Amino acid sequence: MVRRIGIIGGGIAGLVTAKTLRQFGHDVIVFEKESEVGGVWASSRRYPGLTTQNPRETYAFADFPMPSSYPEWPSGTQMQAYLESYVDHFGFRSAIRLGSQVLDVAPAGQRWRIAVRDVETGAESDQIVDLVIVCNGIFSIPSIPQFPGSNAFKDAGGQILHTSEFTDIDLVNRRHALVIGYGKSSCDAAVAIARTAASTRVVARHLIWKIPKKVGNVVNFKHLFLNRLGEGLFRYINVRGFERFLHGPGLPLRNSMLGTVQGIISRQLGLKRIGLEPAGKLETIARSTVSLVTDGFYEGVADGSIAFSKGEIAELTPGKARLSDGSTVPADVIVCGTGWHQRCDFLAPEVLAKVTDKSGNFRLYRSVVPVGVPGLLFNGYNSSFFSQLNAEVGAFWIADFLGGGIKLPSEAEQNAYVDSRLAWMEARTDGKHSKGTNIIPFSIHHIDELLNEMNLQLPLLMRLKHWFVAIDAADYGGLLPRLMKRHGVSAKRPAASIAHQTARA
Repeated sequence: MVRRIGIIGGGIAGLVTAKTLRQFGHDVIVFEKESEVGGVWASSRRYPGLTTQNPRETYAFADFPMPSSYPEWPSGTQMQAYLESYVDHFGFRSAIRLGSQVLDVAPAGQRWRIAVRDVETGAESDQIVDLVIVCNGIFSIPSIPQFPGSNAFKDAGGQILHTSEFTDIDLVNRRHALVIGYGKSSCDAAVAIARTAASTRVVARHLIWKIPKKVGNVVNFKHLFLNRLGEGLFRYINVRGFERFLHGPGLPLRNSMLGTVQGIISRQLGLKRIGLEPAGKLETIARSTVSLVTDGFYEGVADGSIAFSKGEIAELTPGKARLSDGSTVPADVIVCGTGWHQRCDFLAPEVLAKVTDKSGNFRLYRSVVPVGVPGLLFNGYNSSFFSQLNAEVGAFWIADFLGGGIKLPSEAEQNAYVDSRLAWMEARTDGKHSKGTNIIPFSIHHIDELLNEMNLQLPLLMRLKHWFVAIDAADYGGLLPRLMKRHGVSAKRPAASIAHQTARA
């Protein structure tokens, strides 16, 4: 059965979902409010110094490798160019409506109405579709703290913005900048800012462990953390196979492995010397997010070009910030790497009440299906090491589900699944699970569960290889043709585009 499907969001999840469902014959339309595809990689949201956290082969689509000319950690500009070439290679640019902001999504009888506003003209229109897939991502609504005194600070010429809004390095030229937060985006921004600002200071409430690109300056972190063994070092909700040994009789060995890596990282980065060694153990990275070390950040802290204050802003006054430790520092620009709100404000209230609980947590079976809301699906609501691969396999799952290959359990069973997952997330992350959307570091586990439900597993030898070798997205390249064959769909592919074969800056 061919469906008309409306997809909200033109980032990684939206693009791979559109491409996959078109290959299965569905009529797809993608609504993207920005003027270009890319989501977090779009030029309107790229801060200076933005790069991927993943090496390129672990962050590509399974059937579309990145150009060999790309560096191991591609820049934000290169990622956006890669996604543009993905659209052209698979020929679905005509299905994408850029500059189209979704205002409202509500049931319309047995179908759905999507209210859309043209960003350029302001004109509004309705689209009627059979199915809505939300792919706006969990990094789409910036979260900026409300600092006391911010109005007077801004009235005097001060500026407060999120890292996703910090797209022009000239904004901090010869000015005093504060960067709030200690995640990757904050550290990336601080390094870029320090090259041109009058002063640069990072202000963060908590210290976290960061992972160097090469641990001990020798071993690429992907060989330690981007495989099944690295993921298995952290206890999953269901412990099976070799993981039973790691978290049972082999627990001392597992603890020793993590302790050894922790010691190497601490010495490599000089964390004790500069006063930035976290109080907790390395395994706490499994609680919320994993942050890669930004090139030059710790060197900047060590040489004084980047100051670091543990605490938060207590009050802003014109040209100054008083910190929680009582000190006052100069401040003209405040760049906040303070996370994101996980919300879908465009969903009709009666729909949103079913999709989320009273705490705002998303109640999604397999991170895809909102319980008891037929005709509405999600993809990309599973922040992970392999966001693109999770979204791609999620698109496979959706295609199989729409084709009748997956039978959902009862709503009671779906609710029990969601309840147990949310309770587990709450306990293991101290509540920092991005409203039920954070599955770090259990990316491979999640992919396995989707594939098992589809009966579309990787070959056994490939799965065994992944215990010791970093995941390569291309290893999953054979899955889609198998699924298409199962559903009687032609697996014809377009010829490789010249643009993709050529290096793109």
